[in-house]
Amino acid sequence: MWLKGFISNLVNMKLVKTCIILLLLTVLFLTLRNMALLQIKFEENSIIFLKKVTSAPSTGPVLAPYMPDNFCTFKPLSSADAKEERLILDSIAWPETPPLPVPFSLNQTSHAAHSTFIILPGGVGDERHVGDQLEVMIKMYDFQGNPKKSGGDAIVARLHNRALEAGVAGRVVDHLNGSYSAVFPLLWEGSAQVEVTLVHSSEAVTVLRRLNRDHPDRVRFTSVFRSGSISESTICNVCLRQTNQPQCNYTDLHTGDPWFCYKPKKLSCDTRMNHMKTGYNNVLKTEELKLFQRNVNLKVFIPASGPASVTVLPRRKGRPAVNQDSGKSGLSGYYYQGVWRSLGGFNVHQFNNDSAISQCLKGKVVHMYGDSTIRQWFEYLNASLPEAKAVNLNSPMQAGPYMIWENANKIMVTYRIHGLPLRISIIPTSKECYVSKELDTLVGGTNTVVVLGIWAHFSTFPIELYIRRLQSIRRAVVRLLNRAPGTLVVIRTGTLQAMHVGNVISNGDWFSFQVDKVLRAMFKGLNVQLVDAWDMVLAHHLPHNIHPKRPIIKNMVDVLLSYICPQKKR
Repeated sequence: MWLKGFISNLVNMKLVKTCIILLLLTVLFLTLRNMALLQIKFEENSIIFLKKVTSAPSTGPVLAPYMPDNFCTFKPLSSADAKEERLILDSIAWPETPPLPVPFSLNQTSHAAHSTFIILPGGVGDERHVGDQLEVMIKMYDFQGNPKKSGGDAIVARLHNRALEAGVAGRVVDHLNGSYSAVFPLLWEGSAQVEVTLVHSSEAVTVLRRLNRDHPDRVRFTSVFRSGSISESTICNVCLRQTNQPQCNYTDLHTGDPWFCYKPKKLSCDTRMNHMKTGYNNVLKTEELKLFQRNVNLKVFIPASGPASVTVLPRRKGRPAVNQDSGKSGLSGYYYQGVWRSLGGFNVHQFNNDSAISQCLKGKVVHMYGDSTIRQWFEYLNASLPEAKAVNLNSPMQAGPYMIWENANKIMVTYRIHGLPLRISIIPTSKECYVSKELDTLVGGTNTVVVLGIWAHFSTFPIELYIRRLQSIRRAVVRLLNRAPGTLVVIRTGTLQAMHVGNVISNGDWFSFQVDKVLRAMFKGLNVQLVDAWDMVLAHHLPHNIHPKRPIIKNMVDVLLSYICPQKKR
């Protein structure tokens, strides 16, 4: 009996131990499960904030949490900003473009040499007078000479007279069936020559869309991290692909502008020393390169079917002056005798010597923020103010900040490059800044001029990044104008540029089309002034250039100075 009782007690003890073990395992499982749910919730919340966890200013950069395969995700906007973004995206929406042929062949793609344009008949007797409009019909054909049935080609047009150094941009309308219209105002007497250019075929646009969707990280950025004798270099970007390597988060705490780097293996995130552009990833497939051939289907003239020019007669009696009827064209101006003339009643003065420029800027503080296309303006003013002295700010080349001071007329002009992303050789982290943060430091006032030119470095990213950057800058502009209503804010638009296959992946004109439209939409209705660099480059006889030549820069600066001095100082 005693043996039977002993065995029974032993069994009961084992059962108790088993139950205890099962209970402990259950508690451990529930604890781990809750921790996992918390981690998932943490990651979901982190995704909302674009791969970032906001750290206190004193703690420095932190590791970014894990993100899903969609490695270029943007934080949700407020309802108002989200609505505006949707409206902007709708307004710049490009027509659907055809998929690439399989197997690939150029035969059914747009071909400039087979395509044509024709000048449509005018009024009574087909006479053309100053103040009339000229309309051109463009018809696209493929390499086999068959008419295209869909739209989506990137086309620009201008009307010009080289002898008169006259030129005006045309407005191109896509009819979505392989045909396009270009409309020009007739603004001078004499000959007017039509020029139509195929920038990109619709099939090439299909490829460019793919690049921004699948390869927003095709520009290679790196940073050097250093502590003592240890130095490491890692890849950085707004859109950073997920790997097993942790990421450092450098999202600006003031503006919310995102930036990330892979964490060095040995060093901490707060040892980052600089920012560099180190190259481009060749992400075009072999067959896609055929869609970007100079003199074939990349920025090439489309021939006329019939006459390519018209003779413009003097204005008919009773017609309004040229600068009063710009509503038909929506254009900002045109060239005549090499000088930019405004449409819409704004007078552009000529500042042809150093004295005129210094008198206009007397007592002014001019702050310029942007990319190298704005730095061109700073350099022009620097050369045009011989009495001004450069203030040594120990600034890196290209990036700034730069400052010149002319004591006699109390003129100060500054330049500073905008924040990341930057395609720049090297900039120390101490010199990085964001425009909206800089604007919030300005006092402003009637003697303060703010010049903004921010566009070229954003073309390789999803357009949402650019929209968010401009929304941040616009809010800062509104704050500045609220506290100092007399401040003059002038914004430079984007431009066309020389095109070859090497720069298609970085700053192709189709990308510039998009950012230029966003820029105009973002600041529409605000008390700011535009310098229409797009039309000023397109209308000029000089080749397209992201950094326009001096004659165009001179005209741009004259527009800027005319905003500063609407009544030109003598």
